[in-house]
Amino acid sequence: MSLQSVRDFFAVSAPNIDIIVTPESSATVALAAQAHGCEPAQIAKTICARTGDQTFLVVMSGTTRLDNRKFKDRFGAKPRMLGGEEVAEVTGHPIGGVCPFGLAMPLQVYCDQSLRRFSEVVPAAGAINAAVRISPDRMAELTGAVWIDVGQDLILEDGAVA
Repeated sequence: MSLQSVRDFFAVSAPNIDIIVTPESSATVALAAQAHGCEPAQIAKTICARTGDQTFLVVMSGTTRLDNRKFKDRFGAKPRMLGGEEVAEVTGHPIGGVCPFGLAMPLQVYCDQSLRRFSEVVPAAGAINAAVRISPDRMAELTGAVWIDVGQDLILEDGAVA
């Protein structure tokens, strides 16, 4: 059902975008990068969060995490991450396949600035083994996303920025 809702979304909104279904799981950033032959930072992970009574999605680079200070400055509260069951209920997608396309209910989508360093990103497509290749600006356009800066790059053990 979830993969189908994403197929339906692209059939109407962007028929030129192909959904890539792989035999192996791409449910984590590392698995997705391996399955799609890209850097982990190019994976566009989707986080489902809530502040007060507002539930929304934040799409960010796979090697970026939410910065609590930036988030609180932007939204006026700390984020509360939804559990797997709640995420599946509000998005219609399973954990590992959550994306801003073909949602079960309307949700505000935010795209973090961390995605803008890439000409192409790879978000999931409603299943743990499905994704699309898309420019960050096109993804934001298709989902009505608002660009925000709530991310913090992860620092690797060798001191490099991921």
